Amino acid sequence: MQSLKEKIQNKQAKLGVIGLGYIGLPLAVEKAKAGFKTIGFDILQNKVDMVNQGHNYIGDVVNEDLEALVKSGILKATSDISETASCDCVCICVPTPLDSHQQPNMYYVKYSVESLIPYIHKNMLVVLESTTYPGTTEELIKPLLESSGFKCGKDFYLAFSPERVDPGNLIYKTKNTPKVVGGCTPESTDIAATMYEMILNAPVHRVSSPAVAEMEKLLENTYRNINIGLVNEMAILCNKMHISIWEVIEAAKTKPYGFLPFYPGPGIGGHCIPLDPYYLSWKAREYGFHTSMIEASMMINDKMAEYCVNRVSHILNKFKKALNGSKILVLGVAYKQDIDDYRESPAIKIIEELIKNGSKVSYYDPLIKAFKNNNLSMEGLLYLTQEVIESSDIVVIATAHTKVDYKLVQNYAKAIFDTKNVMKNIFPRDNIEVL
Repeated sequence: MQSLKEKIQNKQAKLGVIGLGYIGLPLAVEKAKAGFKTIGFDILQNKVDMVNQGHNYIGDVVNEDLEALVKSGILKATSDISETASCDCVCICVPTPLDSHQQPNMYYVKYSVESLIPYIHKNMLVVLESTTYPGTTEELIKPLLESSGFKCGKDFYLAFSPERVDPGNLIYKTKNTPKVVGGCTPESTDIAATMYEMILNAPVHRVSSPAVAEMEKLLENTYRNINIGLVNEMAILCNKMHISIWEVIEAAKTKPYGFLPFYPGPGIGGHCIPLDPYYLSWKAREYGFHTSMIEASMMINDKMAEYCVNRVSHILNKFKKALNGSKILVLGVAYKQDIDDYRESPAIKIIEELIKNGSKVSYYDPLIKAFKNNNLSMEGLLYLTQEVIESSDIVVIATAHTKVDYKLVQNYAKAIFDTKNVMKNIFPRDNIEVL
């Protein structure tokens, strides 16, 4: 009888992915492209139907790849979790949001694992990819799976391997981004690493435990959060001192060592960087540890949207206008340039703050025609025209999309507040103020 590792190496193992979002669908596609029979699972029937029709809804997936894989029968999607019984390896790629108290909400992970319990079988590998706090795999998932009567390391294998997807990145995709893997047992690590080595065109780094892999992911994103917080604070100071933070960064970049450039902005968006430090600080409290530097950076970044609105107010004051009643056009609601993802977008926080102050807000985003965030729903402008720009009291650039005619904006805007320095090469600049 073949071992699970041998089945993986021979590409005879059937692979499953629970959660077909920004992480899960690209992973399922790569598994299928590598020659593995793959099943994607999702509770949302519309996602399942789109995959089975070969219709892509994730920017990092090539439409033709998905269509060909589905037509060949090597990839399919279903909402029937019982089909995991036929899978040899299952990766869990579900959201891990924060609750209303900024604490980890593990509902989707727990629901996925509990749904899997009736169908777990001997020699199955389960890998969690969802970003979470250190200890999740061993303290939460392992006991749940062992409630089936099977024992980890003896009957099934369990590991954590953090996702590292960067939506919109033109160089690094799921296929070529190095992987980190930590299993509950050495054999779990080995089998999980073997699976990824057969799928990816990138190194797989093995660590001694799931907790190390879980902490590694939080370090990655907390590192970015802290450095963005630092440069945002520097931007606020530089503005008070009438110094361009953007020119300062360009000068600092000339040093060939000891400096890595980070850039200011209206805040941090996406599913990872704004949330992960909260996971870490929450877990740290269990050990009586106060993550002061991390929490300070979080506070700075969380306040940037409000700071940007204050800057807008100051610009309007020059025209003897108040926020209340002013017509404000926001360019971009995605959390980063050239993607259609608005999760935790600082642009939407700016819009919410402007509306709270009585502003009449409209937005244009070439990639997001409408959005719904908490109690706010908005439809964007279909076109960015001279008339729309001229009729606005100020234009706020909140996302640096490349598919925007910024020269048109400069030509007809009364005032512009550029939070991303995307108009740095646009002249003249009399009506442009930069963060």
